[in-house]
Amino acid sequence: MDMQLKPEDEAFRQEVRAFLDEHLDAELREAGEKTSGISSAHVPLMRWHKILHAKGWVAPGWPQEFGGTGWSDMQRYIWQSECARANTPKLYPMGLGMIGPTLIACGTKQQQEYYLPRLLSGAHIWCQGYSEPGSGSDLASLQCAAVRDGDDYIINGSKIWTSYAQHANHIFCLVRTDKTTKPQAGISFLLIEMDSPGISVEPIITLAQDHEVNQVFFDNVRVPVANRVGAENDGWSVAKTLLTFERSSAYAARLKLMLGNLETLVADSGDAALAQRHAALSIRVAAVEMTEFRVQAALADGRPNSSGSSQLKIMGTETQQDIDRLAVDALGARAAVWQPERREMGANVAAIGPEATQGILADFLNNRAASIYGGSNEVQRNILAKMALGL
Repeated sequence: MDMQLKPEDEAFRQEVRAFLDEHLDAELREAGEKTSGISSAHVPLMRWHKILHAKGWVAPGWPQEFGGTGWSDMQRYIWQSECARANTPKLYPMGLGMIGPTLIACGTKQQQEYYLPRLLSGAHIWCQGYSEPGSGSDLASLQCAAVRDGDDYIINGSKIWTSYAQHANHIFCLVRTDKTTKPQAGISFLLIEMDSPGISVEPIITLAQDHEVNQVFFDNVRVPVANRVGAENDGWSVAKTLLTFERSSAYAARLKLMLGNLETLVADSGDAALAQRHAALSIRVAAVEMTEFRVQAALADGRPNSSGSSQLKIMGTETQQDIDRLAVDALGARAAVWQPERREMGANVAAIGPEATQGILADFLNNRAASIYGGSNEVQRNILAKMALGL
């Protein structure tokens, strides 16, 4: 992959910067700056989504024939870098980054024609129904059951750690359709409307004192068989396709921003050990960026690479956590200053201590989960051992 910036790429960078300067108003910038979870606050996030959709830039990784931009690898890199630099609101990844590409790869023509335009416009907001109270890293042990009844499935069970289910109007789910075969062979992949009778959502308040995740309950929920992606009992194959997209998320641009924000903090500390850690993390971020280029280029060429995606997920999330740890260590006791109310949009609450300390601890606590969700890093190392090393 050629990463030299050509004149046309520099022109594109300037076009992106001009667009961001024009459309990122004070509310949208505040939403980006106050993001501590996977996505930004719902209202400004959706407004930003609609701005990008109107421009035709909401799905930079999608093929042009499905409503994507048709950008080159370099253009996508420039876009991600400039969005990180400008601290744009973070969109919900479950739709644009996960189920959308999965439907492009595995969905029927009818599913693509119905769901993709609504996903692009923001009319459909998706959440992910994978983990269960007894099935996390061992996802194949899931028990949420789907029993065939004519042209419907009847769903009973629950899903947990469901990010932003309180805002979603659709959920993609892994369900058990055959209990008599080996675990991975008895799973199907369903698309479900969240307003279906029998669905309820209970909030889970995290250690960072935010409402990002939920538990979703299914009580005799009817889902049309036409909403199944792939064949019955072959949902595991669809799930692996989706997880490749999930684990191939863009990390480098945000990691650069996080590390850049620490430069003054580390310098002011006068601590040589902290400065050495900052330098080492800069090298690791560069390595993440190169791995990201490789994985994204393979995906763009239609060559999904599970081992590369697993490597990127490990590198990206663990580097993120180590940057958070450096921030807390650089602040020392000041890291204990924690005002969750200041993270709310439009909050008019006086800061206790330096502004730079705000949100550091919330980010540290929230990002502890990054090495667990999307398949724990221990599972990713097992995948690498099997697929890359043949162990």
